[in-house]
Amino acid sequence: MTVSRWAPNARERLENAALDLFVENGYEETTVAQIADRAGMNRATFFRHFADKREVLFGGEDVLAGLFADAIRAAPAGATITECLQAALAAAAVAMTPQLRAAAARRRLVVAANSELQERGLLKHARVSESVTAALCERGTDDLTARLGAEMCMLAFSVAFERWMKANDEEPFSPFADAALSDLRARAAELVLPSRLSA
Repeated sequence: MTVSRWAPNARERLENAALDLFVENGYEETTVAQIADRAGMNRATFFRHFADKREVLFGGEDVLAGLFADAIRAAPAGATITECLQAALAAAAVAMTPQLRAAAARRRLVVAANSELQERGLLKHARVSESVTAALCERGTDDLTARLGAEMCMLAFSVAFERWMKANDEEPFSPFADAALSDLRARAAELVLPSRLSA
């Protein structure tokens, strides 16, 4: 008997079932029906939570885009771009849970084995960046500066995420995000210094 669509944690259970099956059988070989069955639900319930099976792997990027953009828009009127990026990364910390860490390891295995999924990931990444750019532009930042800020935000998040994934399970995400953004700012500053390379 399948579980009602109102079952608690339905989305999380579907995600876990999908990731397990993707790792066990391969992404291409896994069907929506199999995912729903593994989770104890039906296909209709799956499609209430996900547009397709790819979104099991990339739905988190939409959440991230919203967290980033909302935090930037909510920053104080006089906040600098750096302060806006710090706010965005801090907001993302709420999604960086132990459950996400465990799922991320499996997600990487699945995406690394499928070129179509890698391309999908790049598109999602671009959309998150566009969301950050738009939020910065709404604050009066010029387009080029906003795009640069968005790319720095995305790179800081990626660096922080890599470091966080290698850390102990109980370590929070925020210190890694702060350190990553600080590291990037320092390296960006070095780019405007006279070259130390010999001619």
